[in-house]
Amino acid sequence: MQQLKSFFFKLISLFSVVRGYNVLVIVVAQYLASVFIMAPANYSLREIIFDVNLFLIIVAGALAIASGYIINDFYDASKDIINKPQKTMIDNQISQQSKLSLYFVLNFLSVIIASYVSFKAVLFFAGYIFFIWLYSHKLKRYFFIGNLTASLLSIVPFFAIFVYYKNFEIIIFVHAVFLFLLLLIKELTKDLENLRGDFALDYQTIPVKYGIRFSKRLISILVISTLFPIAVLLLNFETGYMKWYFLFTALLMVIFLYTLWMTIKTRHYLILHNLIKFIIVAGVLSILLIDVEVVIKRVID
Repeated sequence: MQQLKSFFFKLISLFSVVRGYNVLVIVVAQYLASVFIMAPANYSLREIIFDVNLFLIIVAGALAIASGYIINDFYDASKDIINKPQKTMIDNQISQQSKLSLYFVLNFLSVIIASYVSFKAVLFFAGYIFFIWLYSHKLKRYFFIGNLTASLLSIVPFFAIFVYYKNFEIIIFVHAVFLFLLLLIKELTKDLENLRGDFALDYQTIPVKYGIRFSKRLISILVISTLFPIAVLLLNFETGYMKWYFLFTALLMVIFLYTLWMTIKTRHYLILHNLIKFIIVAGVLSILLIDVEVVIKRVID
């Protein structure tokens, strides 16, 4: 019974370390984007879902992302003790040596799986893995570069699908800009949330280098900037019922902005951080609403 309990806790710890919930959301988002945005209109749902190459690209990306969370936690161990003591306690059910071993195994599997698609896919994911390591080891400590890199790395898996289908429609770029801005806001809000640990370990983040007020101003500019791609999408493209998502998001961004300037405690930044994550996840699910007729047609076909 004790062994079973220990195994259960290690399983929870592993899920926490690799951010299983985040990886799952990204996988679902890639499939939804493939089905309802990026794949050619004449592709049926069956053709997309059972496309072996697409499946391998998504799996290779998921493994690389999971390994990225591991190496990020490895380098942030000292900071997370200050900023996330409860999560650190859960994650420490698995030893650092075991985490490193798993990191190399996941990266190896990612590249091997990519090799079944093409040599270009191998180079793509090998480069992705390298830049995740570089971000975790060095770049995240530098002023603003860390935030930009983290946001860009978050949309790279979608870029892989974009390249696979060779879909160069402008609407995809506008969606990408909107997502990038949300991710950048999330990263900057997380810096406010993690200010104590970043300051203690001399991470040159924007709140550490320029203070909380300057950070709030920068986040405010980015929040207002999200309204531009929303306006472009609503006024120039057919978004179907997803327009309600964008209108609701615009309202939430106003609430976010007001709360940001009223916030003085760390737990409030955590709430704002989670609000942006909610908007991103809701956006993933709202892809289904872009064109309901296409959804029905692809399901029937």
